[in-house]
Amino acid sequence: MPRTDIDDARSQANLNDQISTLDKDTKELPVEEEALKDQESNGTQSTLEETEVEKDPQVDNANITQNQITNEDQERRVKDQHQQQEDGRIQKGNPEGQFKDPQGAISDDQVHQDETPVNPVEDVHTSQKIDENNEQVKDQETSMDGERNMTSLNQKMNKETSSKKKSEASFPNGESTETPKTKPIKRVMVYSSTDYIPCLDNEKLIAKLYNRKHYEHRERHCPEESPACLVPLPKGYKRPIDWPQSRDKIWYHNVPHTLLAEVKGHQNWVKVSGEFITFPGGGTQFVHGALHYIDFIQEAVPDIAWGKRSRVVLDVGCGVASFGGYLFERDVLTMSFAPKDEHEAQVQFALERGIPAISAVMGSQRLQFPSKVFDVVHCARCRVPWHADGGALLLELNRLLKPGGYFVWSATPVYQKLEEDVKIWKEMTNLTVAMCWELVAIKKDRLNSVGVAVYHKPDSNECYEQRKQNYPPMCKNDDDPDAAWYIPLQSCIHRVPIQENERGSQWPEEWPKRLQTPPYWLNRSHKGIYGKPAPDDFTADYKLWKTVVSKSYMSGLGISWSNVRNVMDMRSVYGGFAAALKDLKIWVMNVVNIDSPDTLPIIYERGLFGIYHDWCESFSTYPRTYDLLHADHLFSRLKKRCKLVAVMAEVDRIVRPGGKLIVRDESNTIGEVEKLLKSLHWEIFSNISKKQERILSAQKSEWRPHSYAAPS
Repeated sequence: MPRTDIDDARSQANLNDQISTLDKDTKELPVEEEALKDQESNGTQSTLEETEVEKDPQVDNANITQNQITNEDQERRVKDQHQQQEDGRIQKGNPEGQFKDPQGAISDDQVHQDETPVNPVEDVHTSQKIDENNEQVKDQETSMDGERNMTSLNQKMNKETSSKKKSEASFPNGESTETPKTKPIKRVMVYSSTDYIPCLDNEKLIAKLYNRKHYEHRERHCPEESPACLVPLPKGYKRPIDWPQSRDKIWYHNVPHTLLAEVKGHQNWVKVSGEFITFPGGGTQFVHGALHYIDFIQEAVPDIAWGKRSRVVLDVGCGVASFGGYLFERDVLTMSFAPKDEHEAQVQFALERGIPAISAVMGSQRLQFPSKVFDVVHCARCRVPWHADGGALLLELNRLLKPGGYFVWSATPVYQKLEEDVKIWKEMTNLTVAMCWELVAIKKDRLNSVGVAVYHKPDSNECYEQRKQNYPPMCKNDDDPDAAWYIPLQSCIHRVPIQENERGSQWPEEWPKRLQTPPYWLNRSHKGIYGKPAPDDFTADYKLWKTVVSKSYMSGLGISWSNVRNVMDMRSVYGGFAAALKDLKIWVMNVVNIDSPDTLPIIYERGLFGIYHDWCESFSTYPRTYDLLHADHLFSRLKKRCKLVAVMAEVDRIVRPGGKLIVRDESNTIGEVEKLLKSLHWEIFSNISKKQERILSAQKSEWRPHSYAAPS
């Protein structure tokens, strides 16, 4: 895209003045002072459009009745009753008899204790307690300015994303150009816990929440001023084990948590074995292995066709994500999620294993994905009250599921006859019928003594139009189903697209053909991001990234790709970078920025996945969870809205020691990024100049500041 040059001499002079070398106890991080040029392409607004296909044949009601599960599993029921009690007490310090929050909290007081108390802008005498029971690390604070009192980390950011809404469903004319009205901060305090997630560990704000009924305490609550703290390493940390061995075992000291092994070991979730934590491949609903369970689901509904018709899956309440980990063997990409601290670092275990996962909760807000993008949604004893609050949470799944997609529900109400299970099944049946979901299969897995119910989302509006009652109601026409950034849940049903040029009106190509095929709903009359007709823009982007990856990234940046597994594209457009890496044993989290054109539906349509995010805030992942981050013309845009120093601290938090960062950007921005990375002791492997832009490759070291303070 064509870009405009600006004079950056003043910015560079200020940065040079602010950078100083580390001494024994102190360290400076430079901060940005000037707004940079608008990076907009000259492409015009373009609308994404969509087409239709016939509904697949369904299992008839007689077959469903024949597969109905009987009351034969008496021993299993006793175990499940015990498991339900155990699940409620899973948090540390949860004595028997206390109130059990199905999303992991015990009580308001316990929630206050559960959340990691981290506030990197407190007085220097405040110490950070870092998991003393596990002896992970010493209590530590490192001052970057040597002062006894720390100045404010950042001035209040004036973000134009304050509305917290992804408001455009088509290509908007431009991105944010607002400059943050802040004063430069020369020095920052550095300390936090080893597992610090700024937007999920904001204890002060969480303590002020008026209501926790809908698990608001597990949702994102970001600090008003983005922290620029460095996260210490756990004691004994080692370079992660490579995939695929990592699926079965990880280093204990990298994620030194044992409670989950104690309470879930009998279900083959996780075990402690010497210096390793091992994962036998089981789960609550598939004790005898995930692969058997995965194949059992396809036997129940052959139309699911893993790795062909069904490519992108959402796993709700994923545990340690063994379901998603083994779906890789069926060429399926799974977005797994669970609340932070729900089962003591379960998402952290998943990512350490090399399995995609994020920390998120089905609470009071929409999940940060566009509508109509998942082929299958799966819930195995995920303990989500689908029938509560008028079915608000199940209606959120309906928003995310493609028309014609499947919801796979494996839970005790499906196959048990206890009073509570019967009640839930009745309410779930009433709700799904009202939503026009068709129960296409209910089948018993005799090996695991469990059952699954599989529902089919309608691919037309015929059922909605024939309902006697408008409940749940149809959504209003002005409700954008793709708006997902801090958007409250809407208890309504969006109409199924039926026009040929509407997204969702027909099923995409089978995998892997869909990867390189422009979505049928991209209209040639509309321009894409780079100014060409939308389908041509898509194809050109794919060809470009295949060339860049093969000729530059594979050999010219000092990266050993055999050691790379977890990858994030911090500013994805069409997913071309991820598509170009298809043949490697990696997965890519594609991030579409909230102030950018909404291309995330295109990414999903081609069989990839991703999430909406604003990099002026922290990402919902644990520290040390990605092997490689890729940033294509991201940082020069971000500097217009937030401080680059905090963004680079977030990069340092997310990347594993030994992990890499690839940056493509304007020359002056690369210079600023390079100075920041050097101040963090990252090693610069290559810095390639190409016209007015540069490519930077850097590697994170194991260095952490070594200044300690006694506990207050």
